[in-house]
Amino acid sequence: MGREDIFNPTIGKESLHQYSNDNGVRIANFARSKNLVFKSTVFMHRNIHKYTWTFPDGKTDNQLNHILIDRGRHMSILDV
Repeated sequence: MGREDIFNPTIGKESLHQYSNDNGVRIANFARSKNLVFKSTVFMHRNIHKYTWTFPDGKTDNQLNHILIDRGRHMSILDV
């Protein structure tokens, strides 16, 4: 997931990556169409706590896990 302004209401500003890849764009569009919010990219954390897997060469970190919740209930989550 990236931090593109177009996805800001759905994703938030605390994503690990600056830009979304094709899969990130697809899931962001899906979330918007279903009125869902990504809570895993909303809360401020150090970058080391934002990724779940590192390539064996150590060059790229990946966010593999995302928490999606209905926009009407998203305020009940305090941290991810």
